[in-house]
Amino acid sequence: MLSYSIRRILMLIPVLLGMSIVVFSIIRAIPGDPALTILGEKASAKAIADLREVLGLNNPWYIQYFDYLKQIITGDLGVSLHTGASIAKEIGPYLAATTELTIFSMCFAVFIGVNAGIISAWKQNSWFDYTAMLIALIGVSMPIFWLGLMEQWFFAQELKWLPSVGRDNPRDPVQAITHFYIVDTILAGRWDQFRDVVEHLILPGIALGTIPMAIIARITRSSMLEVMRADYVRTARAKGMAQFGVVYKHALKNAMIPVLTVIGLQTGLLLGGAVLTETIFGWPGVGRYIYTAIGNRDYPVIQSGILVIATIFVLINLLVDLLYAYIDPRIKYR
Repeated sequence: MLSYSIRRILMLIPVLLGMSIVVFSIIRAIPGDPALTILGEKASAKAIADLREVLGLNNPWYIQYFDYLKQIITGDLGVSLHTGASIAKEIGPYLAATTELTIFSMCFAVFIGVNAGIISAWKQNSWFDYTAMLIALIGVSMPIFWLGLMEQWFFAQELKWLPSVGRDNPRDPVQAITHFYIVDTILAGRWDQFRDVVEHLILPGIALGTIPMAIIARITRSSMLEVMRADYVRTARAKGMAQFGVVYKHALKNAMIPVLTVIGLQTGLLLGGAVLTETIFGWPGVGRYIYTAIGNRDYPVIQSGILVIATIFVLINLLVDLLYAYIDPRIKYR
């Protein structure tokens, strides 16, 4: 297991190197001049030329890339062209916001999706099975932006149950310590703020978690149906074990390998693909951070943001691979 983990971590290096090359090349193809974006349309040609020289934009592309690569190797993500701030410090709060939203969304998706899939397989061809799979089909097909807007209209505007935008109450902001607001409110002992933060999480969390929930439900059902036909499940039933124990104790663990794969992939996708949800709900996450950087032609921010997300995605896949052996002891790594 240890040697396998080391090999997988070493494989991370060429993957991220290739990712940095691709992202660097694509970003340089974006039309527009960062110096002109920073200084504005009324800036003089000399001012623009001077700023391009200071930012190193006049250097050949390969020199710009190797300068950026040297920064990454030393742990420096560079400096934002737009704000002049260190990206490593600037991206932290945004990444924490997206991570908190992703964890909440995946908890919702996994809890509802796995249990819906299990019960659908358990009660195959029943009204629950047909209803759950119909809802899963609708969930996969439903655009996130439409669902988010409908949630805001119904739960925030009409019923006034939940807030529609932001991470906390602007009149009583959370004192950021870790930038994970749920953790920060617990550390501060502010249970009123804790409730407010959770309420702000519900609508964007459900909107973001709907598609993963539907996918997980369908995969869980398919995997459970296959496992429940196995000999050891029939043996457990023949011994008189209750159906609940057969399903949750024996069948579920052996059906979790494909489900776990989907959970890992969806978690990585949510970390990097929450731009629509963050925009609709005014969520200050890394998706909006990168989206704003694209509009500002802020190359270092775009490159570093995508590289951070890619690193997290690969690490999640590594964690999923290692969990395979824990869930199914028959899987051995050498």
